[in-house]
Formats: sequence, C-alpha cells, structure tokens
Amino acid sequence: MSSSCFQIRKLSRRRFLLQGCATLGTALWMSACQRRSTSTQEAKNSNLGDRALSLQSINVPPTNGKEPTCLMVCLHGWGANSQDLEPLAPVMNLPDCEFLFPDAPFPHPDVPGGKMWYDLDSQDYRGLGESRQRLIDWLNSLEGSTGVPLSRTILAGFSQGGAMTLDVGLTLPLAALVSLSGYLHSQPQSAAGNSLPPILIVHGRQDRVVPLSAAQKARDSLTALGASVKYQEFNMGHEILPAVLALVRGFVLDVVN
Repeated sequence: MSSSCFQIRKLSRRRFLLQGCATLGTALWMSACQRRSTSTQEAKNSNLGDRALSLQSINVPPTNGKEPTCLMVCLHGWGANSQDLEPLAPVMNLPDCEFLFPDAPFPHPDVPGGKMWYDLDSQDYRGLGESRQRLIDWLNSLEGSTGVPLSRTILAGFSQGGAMTLDVGLTLPLAALVSLSGYLHSQPQSAAGNSLPPILIVHGRQDRVVPLSAAQKARDSLTALGASVKYQEFNMGHEILPAVLALVRGFVLDVVN
C-alpha cells in the first residue's frame, strides 16, 4: 500500500466529504449554467453495456445529433454520485463525444444518495477488488451498445474516481486517462504486452484532501513505467476550475483527432 494512500486515509471523513463533493459540485454547476445551450440534448439514466455487467449511469449523447465517434467515461469521487460530474458534458463542448457518468457500486455510509468505489476507512480498502472488476467488465461491454471501441474511449475521474481511473485504465487499451485530484492505490503495473495510454494528471497546490505529493508520485511512477504523462498543477484546492476543464478538453481533442 502506498504512503499516499495512507495519508489520504488519515484525513477526517468530514473534511473529505465537504471539500471532495460540495466544492466540486458547486464549481461545475456554476460553469455549466454559464455554458449550457438550449440545444443540448437531455441527459438520461442509462444501462448501457451488458445488463449482467452494467453500472447504473447517466448518458449524455453527442450534441451534433450523430452517432458518437468517441466516448468519455467520468468517475465521481467518494460520497458523490453520477450527477456530480454530469455538468462536465456541456462545458467540455465535445459535440462528437458521448459521455457516460456511472454510479459507483456501493452506497456511502454517511451521505444520503452518495456512492463510493470502495471504503476509504477500512484497512484493506474494502470493495476495491469488486469495483475494479465490475468497472473493467462494464467498460469492455460498452462497444456493443455504443459502437465506440476502447481505443476511442477516454476514462476520467475525480479524487477517488481518479484513483480508479489510474488503477483500471492501465489494464485496458483505452484512448487516454485523465486523473483530477487523484492518486495511486499502489505501485502501478501495466498489463503484459499492452502499450500504455497517454495520461493527464491535474492537481491543486492547495489540495488539503489528497496531498499534492500523491499526484507527483503518480506522475513519477507512471513516467517510469513508460507512460506519456502530461502533468499540470493549479493554484486551487480539491476542486475543478474552468481552466482545468479547458486543459482536459484540449487533451481529449489531441487524443481523438
């Protein structure tokens, strides 16, 4: 288990929830309200993917009215849910891309309606193995329902969702990975014979929830593994600012074009 994970576990539950969920949601909703167009297609709950493997998710289809040419899957943080990152879709302004915002499998013990990918307060990160396998199986099943292969799928996540992105994403032939205020669960290992997708890591210098050192360690570990890592720090806390979204958008366009 990495020292970064140990530091994260030592943080109080209340501080993690207040800064990890409320701040993120507020920042995104403010940006989304400014940019949302009346022509944006309505998001809807979806069970895309094989029903036996499905994670409940919000689906936002391409705004150009055509079949998607890329897929962006966004994983929420600890105590949030699929609705928390849904405002990303209109703000990102990627008309050819379909967005999926899945709910983590487990209910959060303290937040009504909140979800978690695993229990941060347990010594062994209870639930991580099950979430990892369910997410891998679900991602592998998406091409059958969306028509978009993994090679055109970007996996992104915030905080605990960023950790899941770096964990699962290294094992699949994805187009790219985006970790926002995330961390590594352990020393990363790539699947044998697989080339690693390009990775964007973004973190706040004033983040009091997930230490900046966790992002720096992820950058160094993944670079040593041979990954192409783009790394950017911002003067912010545990949150997503409009400048971060602009950076993510440019990264995604570079990958899919």
